[in-house]
Amino acid sequence: MIYDALVIGGGPAGATTAWLLAHAGWSVVLLEKASFPRRKVCGEFISATTLPLLQVLGLDEMFLAMSGPPVREVGLYAGSHILTAPMPVNHKVDTGWGRALGREHLDYILLNGAKRAGVDVIQSCSATGLTRDNGILICTAERFDPDTKIEVQARVIIAAHGSWEKGNLPTHISRQKPEPSDLLGFKAHFTQTELPIDLMPLLAFPGGYGGMVNTDHGRMSLSCCIRRDMLQQCRGESDTYHRAGDAVLAHIMKNCEGVQRALQRAQTQGPWLSAGPIQPGIRTLYKDGIFAAGNAAGEAHPVVAEGISMAMQGAWLLAELLIARRTQILCGNINEIGRVYTQAWRRYFAPRLHISAIFAHLAMRPTATKILLPMFQHIPVLLTICSRFSGKTTKIVPVYP
Repeated sequence: MIYDALVIGGGPAGATTAWLLAHAGWSVVLLEKASFPRRKVCGEFISATTLPLLQVLGLDEMFLAMSGPPVREVGLYAGSHILTAPMPVNHKVDTGWGRALGREHLDYILLNGAKRAGVDVIQSCSATGLTRDNGILICTAERFDPDTKIEVQARVIIAAHGSWEKGNLPTHISRQKPEPSDLLGFKAHFTQTELPIDLMPLLAFPGGYGGMVNTDHGRMSLSCCIRRDMLQQCRGESDTYHRAGDAVLAHIMKNCEGVQRALQRAQTQGPWLSAGPIQPGIRTLYKDGIFAAGNAAGEAHPVVAEGISMAMQGAWLLAELLIARRTQILCGNINEIGRVYTQAWRRYFAPRLHISAIFAHLAMRPTATKILLPMFQHIPVLLTICSRFSGKTTKIVPVYP
């Protein structure tokens, strides 16, 4: 069988793209290497601007029922400073408030929604190579259980495998040798915390940055990025911390009084997760019939807490374009679609990547934080303005001729 589309990766970007295409009548197959549900390093926050898309997917009520409390305030924890300000809102469109939902739950409901829409989902399966035959893309893949090789043919391929995945696909990022400046990601859940229920603070500390948010089932999620050299320094300062996550947490609490207060009676739920190094930047969005979505398309520094929203909104952008130009695809005129997608994606998301890089580098540097803190203290609304620049009110509604 020749599918209209093959989606590689079943996370938010892949599942969203597959669902929208299948709902429009496309034949779609999705390959995902992991079994769900599964935990993943992620900040878990989803901006209010993504709620209209969840409504399109028919998942808005389920999301609101499962997710954590609405986030109405942003904050900054740096040293002894604990600053808060209102979350920015889009006064032209009432989309409610953003919320957080664990990836083990979000990915599961999105992928099940894609299945219900008619997507053929193959899990425990990893794509290993691509070839082309008379305009048709042929993907070879390996199933882990049972251990077999399969072949999938499609007219279009959407690579939504994330940025940390290793592989031989053109959209996989080549691994570089470890550098001191590499940013490594960590995440853990906590219960019985003192974090205000509607607050999502940015954590600024030497050599890294992070965030906290109340998520589902009474849990609080703490996620962060830290430079490799700083992590090594933290682990070398004491023999107490045998696990990297514990050393990172000790470093954060030492440099953020707000985190100390929030976690003074907290209990860690489950082990620390780690991943990386992260590689922020814009990738090749289209090449030879292969469209990139999610982090395979572009990755912002997690400091802006827009990763999931960008992945899903970018998938919406791509799916609507493919649906609108289906006749062109059937006629083999796909490169023009790739050009339009590249321009649209950059227009909507490149500013967020640039802003996130600025915020990340300022947060990691104690000197910069020390200079900027008095300004935020005297004008707290600057936190709201910065959140607006990060994309918290940018509503993506794809419309293509």
